[in-house]
Amino acid sequence: MSLARSYDSSGRARSADATRGRVLSAARTLFSRNGIDGTTIAQIAARANVAESTVYALFKSKDGLLQALMRAALFGPGFQTAQSLMDGVTDGRALLRLTARVAGAIYEGERKELGSLRGASGFSPALKRIEQRFEKVRFDMQEARLRLLFEQGQAKRGLDFDEARRLLWMYTSRDVHRMLVVDGKWPLERYESWLAETLLRELSEP
Repeated sequence: MSLARSYDSSGRARSADATRGRVLSAARTLFSRNGIDGTTIAQIAARANVAESTVYALFKSKDGLLQALMRAALFGPGFQTAQSLMDGVTDGRALLRLTARVAGAIYEGERKELGSLRGASGFSPALKRIEQRFEKVRFDMQEARLRLLFEQGQAKRGLDFDEARRLLWMYTSRDVHRMLVVDGKWPLERYESWLAETLLRELSEP
């Protein structure tokens, strides 16, 4: 590939990324202001200064836009940093403790990036659909580390694997974070410490 062609290709990629960023920013602003159901693709395109066809080409639908916003908020830099702490860790109980850090990062990212959106669209069917998809992702992500806990004989006696998965999913849920951190005004560090100790007590042998 020639230098000119390589430069042209990288330039188009940067331009496409910039366009995508403008569309996502416009969608976040309008979803937060008018609610998801009260916002149209035409309004998002106008605010981002792009054609409606561009929005559809990038995200397919309003659900696609919302899903991209949710993915960026839940699994952004904070999550990546917390997840990286698990790299190379092979002890089941240690991974269970680190799960609290991951949960805290997920919900803090969501609260900072999408708090206003959620407030304006709490009863939106579209938001509920996307949340259910990401709950499935979260549930699946937890399986490997919990399976390791059982394989190493560290799981709490009398607790079977399926029940343990449900308990882990429940304790690390958005609702628990909301009740303690958002409504209860707990500092994030207190939430993560409580969650780590609770997971170890309820799911593993001391």
